[in-house]
Amino acid sequence: MTDRSAPKLSLFTLSALVIGSMIGAGIFSLPSTFAGATGPFGAIIAWTIAACGMFTLARVFQILAERKPDLDAGVYAYAKAGFGHYAGFLSAFGYWIGSCIGNVSYWVLIKATLGTFFPVFGDGNTVTAILVASLGIWLFHFMILRGVQQATFINTVVTVAKIVPIIIFILILVFAFRTGLFSANFWGGEGISGAGLFEQVRATMLVTVFVFLGIEGASVYSRYARTRKDVGRATLIGFASVTTLMVLVTLLPFAALQRAEVASMRQPSMGAVLEALVGPWGAMFVAAGLLVSVLGAYLAWSLICAEVLSAAARTRDVPAMFARENANKVPAAALWLTNFVVQLFVISTYWSTDAFALMLSLTSAMSLIPFMLVAAYGLLLARRGETYEARPEERRRDLAFAVAATVYTIFLVYAGGLKFVLLSAILYGPGTILYVWARRELGARVFAPAEWFILAAALIGCIAGAYGLATGTIVI
Repeated sequence: MTDRSAPKLSLFTLSALVIGSMIGAGIFSLPSTFAGATGPFGAIIAWTIAACGMFTLARVFQILAERKPDLDAGVYAYAKAGFGHYAGFLSAFGYWIGSCIGNVSYWVLIKATLGTFFPVFGDGNTVTAILVASLGIWLFHFMILRGVQQATFINTVVTVAKIVPIIIFILILVFAFRTGLFSANFWGGEGISGAGLFEQVRATMLVTVFVFLGIEGASVYSRYARTRKDVGRATLIGFASVTTLMVLVTLLPFAALQRAEVASMRQPSMGAVLEALVGPWGAMFVAAGLLVSVLGAYLAWSLICAEVLSAAARTRDVPAMFARENANKVPAAALWLTNFVVQLFVISTYWSTDAFALMLSLTSAMSLIPFMLVAAYGLLLARRGETYEARPEERRRDLAFAVAATVYTIFLVYAGGLKFVLLSAILYGPGTILYVWARRELGARVFAPAEWFILAAALIGCIAGAYGLATGTIVI
C-alpha cells in the first residue's frame, strides 16, 4: 500500500533520478568498449536495436504505471502480480543484488581513476583503495538515512553537474569531426580483424544493458511521485536525453581517431580520447566529471536498492524486518543490508583481476530476468484486456509494445550467453533462503506446484555455475 504521508517528488526530480541513475560509469567507457567490438556501422545497428528495445520497455513501464497505479516499486511488483510470489521474489532479489554489484563497480572505477594520479590506489583493489571506498559507502549511508528528499535533492544537483563534462566532450569532438576518417572507420577500419556483423552487435549487448540501467528509476520510486503520469513522463524524458548522449559519445570518436587506436585505450576511454585531442588536461577533466558522475549514480542506486528491498518486505516476500523505516521515512533496515552487501563485494575486489568488467556484466545479467518479467506482464495485461475497459482502443498499441519488449529481453538473455546465466543462478539459488524465511513468517505455503519447477531450475543453474567455476569451465 502506498504511504500517503511519504514526501512527494516533482516531474523534474523524478526525471533527474532517471538520468542520474543511467549516467554513471558506463558512458565513460563507451568509446573503447564499442571500438573493440565494432565500427560505426555495427555501432549504429547495435544502438538502433538497443534504443528501440529499451524504448518499448520504457513504454511498458509507462503503460503499467498508468494502468496499475496501485503497484509500487514497479520492477518487483509487476513480476509478482503477473506470475506469483516466487517469480516476484526472484525479480526483486535479482534486481536488488544486481544493483548492489553495480554499486561495487562504481567504487572500483572511482578507485582505478584515482590510481591514475595517486599510485597508492593502484588499479582500484589495493588495501588503501578498499579502505577509502569503505569510508565512502558509510558516508553515503548515513546521509541517505537523513531523508529521501534531501538525498534526491543532492542527486538532482549532481545530475546537472555531471552532464556538463559529457556535453563539452561532445562539442570538442564535433569541432574535431573529420568526414574522411569517419568514412574510413565506418565498415570496420584498419588494424582490426573483425568478426561477423551479428557477432559484433551481440558483443555490445550487455554493455548497452548496463548503460540503460536506471531507465526504470522513476517506476521504482513511484510511491513518491506527485502524480502517476509523472512516472511515465520522467521515464521517457530520461530515456530520450541519455540515449542521445550515449550515441554521440560512441560514434564521434570514430571521426577523430583511428578505430584501432580508440579500441586500445585505457578506461575511462572518454578521457583517453580527449587527451589524444587536447592534451593531458583532457584526461583530468574527464576524470573529474567521472568522479562526480559515478558518485551521483551511486547515490541514486543506493536509494533504488533500498526501495526495492523495502517494497518486497512490505508485501512480505522478503522478511518483514526490511520494511522498517526510520523517522525520516527512509527504509533503514533495507539500506543497512544493501550497504553491508556492497561492503562485502568491495572487500572481495582485493582478490579480483578485472573486477570492473566482471561486475559490469554481472549487473547487466542480473537485470535481464526482472526486465523480461516486466515486459511479459505488460503482454499478459494487454492480451487479457485487463484495465482496458475505459479505453479499449489503446489495447492493440500496448500489445505491440509489450510483444516487442518481450522479444527484446529474451534476445538479451541469449546475447549475454550461458556463462552469465549460470553466474546469475549462483546468486539466485542461495537468495531463495530469504523467500523461505518470509513465507514461514506468514505461515503460508512456501511454493505453489508450478514454483517447484522454477526453484529446481534455479538450483540446477546454481550447481552448474558453481561446478563451472570450480573446474575452470567458467572463467571470471
